[in-house]
Amino acid sequence: MEAGKAVIVAVAVPARRMLNLKTTPTARRYFGASSCCRRQSLDPRNKFAPKEYLGKEIVDDYAILRDQYETPENPIVLAHGLLGFAELKLAGSFLPSIHYWHGIKDALSRRKCEVITTTVPPSSSVEQRAAELARGIEARAQGKSVNIIAHSMGGLDARYMISQLKPAGVRVKSLVTVATPHHGSTFADYLMDEIGPERLPSLYNIWERITGFETGAFNQLTKRYMTEDFNPKTPDDPEVRYFSYGAMVHEKPPLLSPFRLSHGIIHGIEGPNDGLVSVQSSQWGTYKGTLSGVNHLDLINWSNRFRFTLQRWMGRPPTFNAIAFYLDIADMLAKEGL
Repeated sequence: MEAGKAVIVAVAVPARRMLNLKTTPTARRYFGASSCCRRQSLDPRNKFAPKEYLGKEIVDDYAILRDQYETPENPIVLAHGLLGFAELKLAGSFLPSIHYWHGIKDALSRRKCEVITTTVPPSSSVEQRAAELARGIEARAQGKSVNIIAHSMGGLDARYMISQLKPAGVRVKSLVTVATPHHGSTFADYLMDEIGPERLPSLYNIWERITGFETGAFNQLTKRYMTEDFNPKTPDDPEVRYFSYGAMVHEKPPLLSPFRLSHGIIHGIEGPNDGLVSVQSSQWGTYKGTLSGVNHLDLINWSNRFRFTLQRWMGRPPTFNAIAFYLDIADMLAKEGL
């Protein structure tokens, strides 16, 4: 559920036309009732007061860089999400590489953190991704204990690796998840329902032919799979510290935003979200708080520069700097003795 999820929508929409898909009752329900009514009838947490529901609301704590940050004792592993990568070269040496963790690895390294970036199969199953994550850490960490910071689906890979694979060559001290769909995503439910089980094989075939990627991840992101299958079978390791952050945007994304459709669907059922993952679903272990006014791409420093420039012109400087956020996570890990 991350940067690449927008690509799913781009492929799913034309595929829907080719397969002559019709709007299902579930899809109509998402858009038919008012947001308030939908949330009160379907949100299992409607009994919570807003402040408790969001945890600590983080508004501008990470607007600017501090002068001093502590460095954790153990290396930091950065685990990417769905359709992610460590470094992507589109034209060999002719164009600059694209980094999933845009500027984040370099910023941590400049502060003397030992940083390991991993690459797992973009849209394969959690089981396959977790196995590759284990191999990547084992090869790079060389027996050292590590702290994992995972964005979106990367948090599920890490949880599965820690709980189920238990690789002998990997020692995890902590896992910090950022907007990970621990309890599934209404948007994944929407896509599965909209496509329908009889049409999924055709759409998956189109996806594999267009991208060359496998499709095991998609149905694992549904709320039913996560709550009824994955979570019960993936208990936490008592020797690992678990922390999590969520994020939310306040306004409806603009017309051309990749999150316009997904944000509305998720908001109607689960409430506040970052465009792909709800605050509800992000909470696991010690919940550190909800980043306010931050979307799913802002979290990995893929912010829309035009949007931030426009905000400055309007007298509203950005309240979130992803570099400051990850440096603060490293600082927190150091203070926790990790």
